[in-house]
Amino acid sequence: MSIIDREILALCRDVTENVILPRYRNLADHDVVDKNAGKIGGTDPVTIADRESEEALSEGLAKLAPGVPIVGEEGAHADPAVLHRLKGPCWIVDPIDGTRNFASGQPPFGILIAQADEGFAQSGWIYDCISGRFCAAHRGKGAFVGGEQITATTTQEDPPVSAISLIFMDENKREAMIEHICPHYRLTDIPYCAAEQYPRLALGENDVSIFERTLAWDHAAGCLWLEEAGGKAARPHDDSPYRVDEWDRKGLVAAATPALWEAMARRLNALPA
Repeated sequence: MSIIDREILALCRDVTENVILPRYRNLADHDVVDKNAGKIGGTDPVTIADRESEEALSEGLAKLAPGVPIVGEEGAHADPAVLHRLKGPCWIVDPIDGTRNFASGQPPFGILIAQADEGFAQSGWIYDCISGRFCAAHRGKGAFVGGEQITATTTQEDPPVSAISLIFMDENKREAMIEHICPHYRLTDIPYCAAEQYPRLALGENDVSIFERTLAWDHAAGCLWLEEAGGKAARPHDDSPYRVDEWDRKGLVAAATPALWEAMARRLNALPA
């Protein structure tokens, strides 16, 4: 495990033990608010633990790389101008990925951190707050779980196993997905947690996933890690790679192999207009 991986792991463990878990199953009603009230996608909760975790993670990352801008989910929600930092060198932080689960008192939930430059994640880390599973990737250097390099594996099932996120889709797109895409796959649950979904795609639990919302804090680390493991994550309509600075763009397919990705992309591109 590299020095930076050890430092990020230590930071994630510290924030989990001292900030996140003390709030787990210990939230008052006023500790949770819905950021998505009145919008497509149902609830999108944020808790006091999200804010406290982002502050602690930001302080730790600032010590590791002084002066590098930080793009945190909660900071960007409070001030959308923060998103413009994604165009240059920056840290990207999801302080509690899977807040919906965390707020309801159940796993999975985790911490996502990425280091990006020129619109692409250069390094990414995924930490599971309950199990302690630690995934790390650096561009061109492979994907790791707990310090051991891994290669993505499929479920080997036929039809392939797919977790399709229908939330944040409008009604017409959701209906088209259910009618034309879902029948070709064995559907499984979505974990409401990218820190769980991306590992599932490389570790033989799921084969392919569709995401509608593609915000950097949810996908920067996971896309890089999956691709470094030999899988693929890209935009289905033009096969373009995931960029962290395209924060308004929708639609992303992630799969355990390029062939599984291509099959899903073909079906999506054949959907009726």
